[in-house]
Amino acid sequence: MITIVVGTRPQFIKLAVLVKTFKDEDLKFQIIHTGQHYDYEMDRVFFEELNLPEPIMHLGVGSGSHGEQTGLMLERLEKAYFEIKPKVVIVPGDTNSALAGALAAVKLGIHVFHVEAGLRSRLPFMAEEINRVLVDHMSSLLFAPTETAYQNLLHEGIDKNRAYLTGDVMIDNIIQYKNKIDKTELPVEVESNNYIYTTTHRAENVDYPEKLKEIVEALRLIPEKYGLKVVLPLHPRTKKRLSEYNLLEKLTEHQDVYLIKPLSYFESLKLAKDAAIVLTDSGGLQKEAFVLGTPVVTMRRTTEWIETVKCGWNIITNCNKEKILNGIRKFLDNKPEPVNAVTLYGDGKASQRITNITKKFLEQIGVE
Repeated sequence: MITIVVGTRPQFIKLAVLVKTFKDEDLKFQIIHTGQHYDYEMDRVFFEELNLPEPIMHLGVGSGSHGEQTGLMLERLEKAYFEIKPKVVIVPGDTNSALAGALAAVKLGIHVFHVEAGLRSRLPFMAEEINRVLVDHMSSLLFAPTETAYQNLLHEGIDKNRAYLTGDVMIDNIIQYKNKIDKTELPVEVESNNYIYTTTHRAENVDYPEKLKEIVEALRLIPEKYGLKVVLPLHPRTKKRLSEYNLLEKLTEHQDVYLIKPLSYFESLKLAKDAAIVLTDSGGLQKEAFVLGTPVVTMRRTTEWIETVKCGWNIITNCNKEKILNGIRKFLDNKPEPVNAVTLYGDGKASQRITNITKKFLEQIGVE
């Protein structure tokens, strides 16, 4: 039996086509939800929208410090594994849920498969970087979304017989659900190509008043300088920090900055597709916008999705107001040359490859 451990919005999304393919190929699996994301707008809506199977367990971990959250997950996952006795645990992504899911498994001698393996930001103290490196080095099989990610694994000494270049399951989603994305209504009244779709939620940005202030000032200046609206879905962490740092009112009082609730998956993709530019610190949204043909300005020091930068569709600015505004101006003056982004991230068959490799592995260890 395969157990998939998830707990956050990006992980739920990565399951969409993968679990459908598992079902089509009669691979038996079950889902454990750690509860890392736990409110409707960050959790339940994605299970409903993507028609994901109900988790067999919800561990109810909730928020907390990295140590507290990961520790609770380890304790509860270990008990869960003892009860259900999985042969393989699959963890997607780089969250605390992925780390705990993998660590609890290997301590019990259970095989771990890592979906989205090999990504590197080269920022050693970034929480996601720590998680992804540790998960990669304790996994039995590693599914890399890009050639760069695959080479990262080999350069770190991981046996090439454990690492596979499968392509990106997120691209599977975009291809599979293209018609649904096109038919989704925008969740706010703006005209296509006349707004910037913005997200910010990373702790290294929003937990620091000086960085968050730079972002807020940039957002306030975008309508004035470029005549574009700003659409900003408020992540719970971001909303809390904006209030704490007395910055929320600076945005709410601006008539061309639209603060909205967190979005469903298809709403987010629709907003990204129809935007003039995406401005974000999200890893997944950078790549999604690129594939959907929208330039990206990334408010981070670096990116794991270096292909987007090499192709000229992503400008890295960190949380610097002037660099953010200059990045937007560059794209407004010169839209990048068209690129077949899908070819860089696979051909929409990553889930099928992962399924085939998983089936072969289970046969080799004698699991039906």
